[in-house]
Parts: sequence; structure tokens; C-alpha cells
Amino acid sequence: MAEPVVVLLVAGSGRSGSTLLASATGQLPGAFCAGELRYLWSRGAVEDHRCGCGRAFSACPVWSAVLAEVRRAHPDLDPAALAARLRARLRVRRLPAVLLRRAAGRRPLARHPDDAVLADLYRATARVTGARVVVDPSKLPTYGLLLEGLPDVDLRVVHLVRDPRATAWSWQRRKPTRDVPGEETLMPRPGLLRSTALWALWNAAAAAWWPPRAGRAVRVRYTDLVARPEAALAAVARVADLPDDGVAGGDAPLVRRGADGVPQVHLAPTHTVAGNPDRHGSGAVALREDDEWRTRMPRGPRAVVGALTAPVRLALAGRPGATS
Repeated sequence: MAEPVVVLLVAGSGRSGSTLLASATGQLPGAFCAGELRYLWSRGAVEDHRCGCGRAFSACPVWSAVLAEVRRAHPDLDPAALAARLRARLRVRRLPAVLLRRAAGRRPLARHPDDAVLADLYRATARVTGARVVVDPSKLPTYGLLLEGLPDVDLRVVHLVRDPRATAWSWQRRKPTRDVPGEETLMPRPGLLRSTALWALWNAAAAAWWPPRAGRAVRVRYTDLVARPEAALAAVARVADLPDDGVAGGDAPLVRRGADGVPQVHLAPTHTVAGNPDRHGSGAVALREDDEWRTRMPRGPRAVVGALTAPVRLALAGRPGATS
């Protein structure tokens, strides 16, 4: 039997720094940051968006080789149909049923023939890239439960938490996707109530399903990631059984401090298949907390987000993770 592939899921909500965390972790020896693989079938195989390397998905040598392996095992694969079925299985409105199944000790998501394809996708990604750990910042908690039930997949989880007022403010910015050359498509901008509800739902689910546990799950706060990246990334490395000595040590450490003391991560180009447009960047990235919301966010919306998320924020504050 083949050795299970370790999949490191970054859980939490959007605009929490998951692209930075995943890209940085993917630089460690033995790791490969794949981007949000739940979108590979739609945005990659069907819509041919740009890979993080700059090429179209269909022209990227890494993803061409991965998909060729998957197709050899599943010659009748229809990416568009698989993407549609996956969306249906992961809809937010299915969450109550998922919770009931899990509480009853049953598989949260029923088995499906597509599960074999998804498992082969992660195995092929590991084989083609030579990685032991595939980093996937898909975040969606129900997708994490799906991964947990895949054959030959060993799921580890990083629960990344950022203040919901910061994420709500960040969602209001106009940000080009940079996915299709020549097109000025913007990232979706969910309304204040929707982004707030998703923050609460996704973080509550991640906290309940994957509490901090040595070798299985770790909680990292966005503020720790940007202020103390050495400790945060070392904790992430340990939960995935990756070497952490290259985070701040060695000849070319991942994290370095500039003359001003500001930490930087040094990123090589990635082969991320989908996610925040920041995935297209590389080189030295200075880590500074994006706290514009503290001075720019109007009092009314700020109070609404704070009130609606207070129960989850208090629960998370009472459950320190490895980097707190």
C-alpha cells in the first residue's frame, strides 16, 4: 500500500493571510504549495486561469503532468461535471446535515465516486513535485472534512485566525484577480453581513473540528504570523512533520530581518492553481500588519461586525493555539 500523502489544509476565513502562510510553508523542504485545489477543476481545467508561475494552467508543466496522471487513472474524467458535483456537495446550506452526521458518529460527507479522483489528485501532485506535504489553503471547512475521509490522505490543519473586522474591511477593497491576461476581473466583494457570517461559521467549524493538537492541528493568529513569523511558521512546520530549521536558520533562511527590524519572507515563484492574486508575487515580502480597518472602517459597520462575531471571538480567545 502506498504511503499516505500529507495534506496541510489552511482553515479559517478569506482575507486572513492564508495565501502568505501557504506560500511561505510551501518553500520549506519537502513541501509544495498547490493553491486552493478545490478550484482546480473549475478555474484550472475548465477556465484555464493562470498558474502562480505565470503560465496558463494548460501550459504549466507541473499541472499538465499532474492532470495527465489523474487522467490515466480516470480516463472518463469530466472536470466541468466534477466541479459542479463538488460545489453541490460543499454548499453552505448542507452544513447542518454535515454537523448532524458528524455528531452521530457517521461520516460527515457521504462517500462518492469522485473521492477516488480527488485522492489521486493529491497523490499525483506529491509524486510530480517530489513533495511529502501538499499545502492547500482551500479554507472551506466542509472541504476539510471531505479531505479527512479520502483514501491515503493524512490531513493536518492550520487554523489561521484574523480579526473579523479586519477581514470584513479587506473584502471591501477592489482587487483584480490577475487570473486571465488582458482581463480586469475583480475578486468578489461579499457584503458586510455575508462576509461576517462566513467568518463566524468557518472559524467556529474549524475550531470545533480541528482543535490544536500536537501532530494534527495548530492555531495561528494573523498578528503572530506578521509580527513573529519565525515562531508561527516553525509551529506550522512541526504539525506537518516538516523540518523547521530552515525557517530562521541556515544559509538562506525563509524569514530574515531587515535593517529596520521588519521581518521578511523570501518567496520563490509558486505553482498555485487558484487563490488570492498575491499568489502571483515572489521575492522578499515585508511582513507588516494590515490594520487599516482600525482608522478607516466606519464605526457603525465596525460595531456590527464586532457584535455579530463576539461569541466566536471570545471562544477562540479562550482556546490558545501553539503560537499564542
